[in-house]
Amino acid sequence: LEISSLSESDILVLRLDLTDRSSHEAATNSVLKHFGKIDVLVNNGGRSQRSLFVDTNLDVYNAIIELNYLGTISLTKYVLNHMIQRKKGKIVTVSSVMGIMGAPLATGYCASKHALQGFFNSLRTELTDYPEISIIQICPGPVQSQIIQNVFTENLAKSIENSGDQSHKMPTDRCARLTLVSMANDVKEAWISDHPYLAVCYLWQYAPTWAWWLMNRMGKRRIQNFKSGIVSVQSAPL
Repeated sequence: LEISSLSESDILVLRLDLTDRSSHEAATNSVLKHFGKIDVLVNNGGRSQRSLFVDTNLDVYNAIIELNYLGTISLTKYVLNHMIQRKKGKIVTVSSVMGIMGAPLATGYCASKHALQGFFNSLRTELTDYPEISIIQICPGPVQSQIIQNVFTENLAKSIENSGDQSHKMPTDRCARLTLVSMANDVKEAWISDHPYLAVCYLWQYAPTWAWWLMNRMGKRRIQNFKSGIVSVQSAPL
């Protein structure tokens, strides 16, 4: 067994609520007080969605934006201030392939991830005077996790009943390893997915007309499955 060289002082765990933006400055200061610096921020908080827009309360969209988008950029703001002072750091944001395409039953989730893509692509252009501050966006496809069990539905009080099969998704450890490889190499945007989901990403990027045609066909089946009580993610990537 490999024995870790970390001591108790090398680890600090803080409770954090992304929707409580007033707490983010204090959390950042607590980390700085303990370690003296922040080398890497990994934004990995968020919730997905499974509901049709016509059935979904607008409060759900507000909650998705508050958590996935505004919470993320709020924490980023305080950490970035420190990184600018040091002129060094990495800001890594776990977006999604849904940040570069669209899919049925996830209009709010897709919107929040598109917002993150636009924000961090723009932020990168504001940091040209700080070449050692990296803005890295990770766009996973379907990955084995608890994301489906915790999705938003058509109203805030309702949870999903059937989380579906996860065996076809990328193993969590492989996604984590590829994320670390992307971070180490300062990849600006990494699509982390298996085929056929990865192929759909390329289709959406380089042949959008064909992608729309394909997504309409896949989306129709996905909606039918959803209405019949089957939560299928095989017909469209996350």
